[in-house]
Formats: sequence, C-alpha cells, structure tokens
Amino acid sequence: MKKIGTQTIQFDNPPTILETASIVGPKEADGPLAKYFDQCLDDEFWGEKTWEKAESKIIKETVTSLIAKSGIAATDIDFCFAGDLLNQCISSSFGLRELNVPFFGVFGACSTFVESLCLGSVFVESKAAKNVLCATSSHFCSAEKQFRFPLELGNQRPQSSQWTVTGSGAAIVSDSGSGPYITMITPGKIVDMGIKDANNMGAAMAPAALDTLITHFRDTGRKPSYYDAIITGDLGHVGKEILTELAETKGYNIKSNYDDCGVLIFDKDKQDTHSGGSGCACIGTTFSGYFFKQLKDKKLNRILLIATGALTNATTTQQGETIPGIAHAVSIETTLG
Repeated sequence: MKKIGTQTIQFDNPPTILETASIVGPKEADGPLAKYFDQCLDDEFWGEKTWEKAESKIIKETVTSLIAKSGIAATDIDFCFAGDLLNQCISSSFGLRELNVPFFGVFGACSTFVESLCLGSVFVESKAAKNVLCATSSHFCSAEKQFRFPLELGNQRPQSSQWTVTGSGAAIVSDSGSGPYITMITPGKIVDMGIKDANNMGAAMAPAALDTLITHFRDTGRKPSYYDAIITGDLGHVGKEILTELAETKGYNIKSNYDDCGVLIFDKDKQDTHSGGSGCACIGTTFSGYFFKQLKDKKLNRILLIATGALTNATTTQQGETIPGIAHAVSIETTLG
C-alpha cells in the first residue's frame, strides 16, 4: 500500500469485504430498508433488563450471525475492531468478551464503523492479518440516557434532532475473496466549526464530511461522477442539505449520486424521527444490510462510504464546549483495474 496525496492510502492488493451481518430494532424494522437486515427486533430490551445489556446482546448476536454466514471459524479471525457510543465502549467489550479474538476497542463516535474498516483493511493489506472483524452498535434508549435526557422525562425534541439507530452492523475484511474490495481509505481530520447545539449534530458533522470528501478527490484526482454513489453516515436531512450546498461552493456537484444513511433508514413522512437517523449503527446497519447487497448484486459498482462522527459527550456539552466533527472514508469497488 502507499500513501497518495495528503491523507489517502491506496492498496496494491485491496482487501475484500467478505461478508456482513446486521440486526436492527423495532423503529428500523418499520423503515424502508427492513427487508435488507438479517434480523428485526420487536422489543428494545430483547429480553434483557437494561438497554445497555440489550445493546451488548445485539452486537454479540450480529457477530455470531456474521461468523456463521461467512463460513470462517472464529478461530480464523485474527483481530477484532469494534466500538460504540457508550462510555468506555462497554457495548462492544461486554458483548464480545466471549469471542476469544484479539480485540481493539475503537471510538470515532458515529464514524466508528468506517474507522474500523480503515484499520482492519490496513492490517490485512500489510499481511498482519488474513481476516479481521469490524463491528459497531448503538441503541436509541441507551444513547438518549447518556448524551441527552432520560426517556422518562419526555423532553421535546427539536426538528433538527436525530433518532439514534438501534442495531448493529458487522463485516469481515479478508485477504481472499472476489470483492467488493476496499481500494482506498481517506482517514479524516478533526474539524470544529463552533457548533454547540447538541440537538443539531448534522450541522456539526457536515464540515468534517466536506473536508474528507474534498481531500479524497484532491488526493486521488477523482471526481464525484467516478462513484455510483457517495454515501455519508448520519448527517440526516439537515446535514445532508448542508453538505450538498457546501460541496457545491467548493466546485463539487454531488446532487445526483449523493445520499445519507440517516435519511435512508427511516421514512420521514411516516416515522417521527425528525432529521433522520444517527448513531454508530446507522451506517453500520445500512451498509451491512442494504449497500453490501447492492454491491454483491452489481447494482452498484463503486461507492464512497463516508462515516461522520460528533466527538462530544455530556460533560463537554454541559461545560459549553463546541462539538468537533470527524469523517473517515473508504472507497469500495466490485472490480479492480
């Protein structure tokens, strides 16, 4: 592999995304992508006593499903890269503690899934691993409890707010397979434009998405038209509009092939999710469910997947801090050359 431009890594022997799996909650099960997920739950607790335990169970069962679908034994997985939104990544570490695979706890807020793909693909390309597991999760109830207000308070949610996706998405990245391939990665930089509104994450993250998007195009010499689809993680309706307008001011017209997982996973007209979806599982489940199938069926052949994250917590919000953003990108293609 080699570094091109300022931030992008190009792989000489691109790793394959061998298989994916996804489980989602009841709200997502009522959305337009329900048929693409491996399992849809009808209960946020899933038989557990707390939302945190439920989230750990969701990521555990998603990984169990992924290993079964892939045909690769757990003993043949060299490393696991996983993370979530809760303090110290407890959903991932507790949910996967019985996996018995070397574990890297990863945190990039809602960008964690693509961050895991970036790190995992570098391990595979460098021959440090043959197979790596990349996984993430989030849960609406546990996220609200930690970052905003307990649900029991019944707080009014402004229209710019987003609904944290309940679910988990996971993928196995391998040195063998016939694609889709991770051909390039563009890790992002922290971008802070001074947004302080914790109920408007789309506005806080959009500038980071723009920075990574432009950097990727400058580093690679590619144009937006190179990709069948440019997909961001969870900017929602507000952030998607901001990114589209900002990109156009920089000379990049992405209107025809750009969409956002937070927009796609819920039905804006039928579901009360305001600006759309968010959370680690937003891009994790939407890619592992919907987009991976589109790539396998060759309905899409080239996508630029950009996961966005708001690097904040309850303490920094209470202390009046701004909300820094981050965005990581992976170029995924079904054929090489």
